[in-house]
Amino acid sequence: MQRKHIIYIAVLLLISVPGIFSCRKKSQPTPAPATDTVVLTPDTIKAPLYFPKPVIPDDNQPCKEIEKLGRMLYYDPILSNDGRFCGGCHIQGNGFTSLSLYNNVMPVLPHENLAWYTNFMWDGSKSGTLEDIMLFEVKEFFGTDLNKLNQSATYKPLFKNYFKTDTITYKEVAYSLAQFIRTLVCGSTKYDRSLRGLAILTPDENMGSQIFFTEKGDCFHCHVNPVMTDNLFHNTGLDSIYAKDADKGYYNVTGNPSDLGKFRTPNLRNVALKTHFMHDGRFTTLDEVIDFYDHEMYKVNNLDPIMSLPQKAQGLHLNSLQKSQLIAFLKTLTDSTFITNPDFSNPH
Repeated sequence: MQRKHIIYIAVLLLISVPGIFSCRKKSQPTPAPATDTVVLTPDTIKAPLYFPKPVIPDDNQPCKEIEKLGRMLYYDPILSNDGRFCGGCHIQGNGFTSLSLYNNVMPVLPHENLAWYTNFMWDGSKSGTLEDIMLFEVKEFFGTDLNKLNQSATYKPLFKNYFKTDTITYKEVAYSLAQFIRTLVCGSTKYDRSLRGLAILTPDENMGSQIFFTEKGDCFHCHVNPVMTDNLFHNTGLDSIYAKDADKGYYNVTGNPSDLGKFRTPNLRNVALKTHFMHDGRFTTLDEVIDFYDHEMYKVNNLDPIMSLPQKAQGLHLNSLQKSQLIAFLKTLTDSTFITNPDFSNPH
């Protein structure tokens, strides 16, 4: 009987001890994996066929994993030391811009279709690739504390896996953000769908389109289809006296008097969602903007050549119906799919 008792106890131990070890193992936190063998998944910029091909640096070709990492960073206050982050001002529902002025000074420029930009900021003070502008953002604008990222149990292994680096630098952060922002393509507006035969513009929208894309309105020379900006600089007669340095525009970059009052052409996609227009937000409705271009421009020496043509010396002379039709067309540039796409939303 004693021998049977000993055997019984031994069997119990064989059954229970592994269970004890197993429970202890499960109670331990699982560290995020970091490995040099992660294979990244190539991606492509999803844009309509009639969009130009974006220029992407060879050393930052799009990958789904890095795009997701950039999305995480875009919405994470870890980017700054004061709670700021990209998604705090660039609101998806507003076309990745803000309904308020930044520091009560200027409208926040949208982060849509930046894959096709080479000039950035209202005055063009930054130029190059998205990687260049994002490097400025993290290094100077946010002043990102790299120590916080390098000590993060979330981000440290991800950067190790995707960039094969033991130490996160500004470059990897900028490259991640650039990859995510390139995915922010606005290309499914009603206007886009009409080009693809998937929607029909109303009579007023169609007439507004004709005003926009002909000499009648002359919008199309600067707001070039399909991105709706030429990404260049123009003086549109907004001021005759440049009282503030901010009003001097591109001149602050070049020092060339011919660049006084020139600003980068804004993208008009999702323009109907915005509440501040021009570099200082002086106009708050599309009606005010159209009235300005119709008859309120100053005839300065370096006024854009398109706006100084003899037939436009006295303005566009749009009547109230034509103005409303132009606004109707501008509203077709709103992309409801873009502003609600869950792939662009806050992942946290």
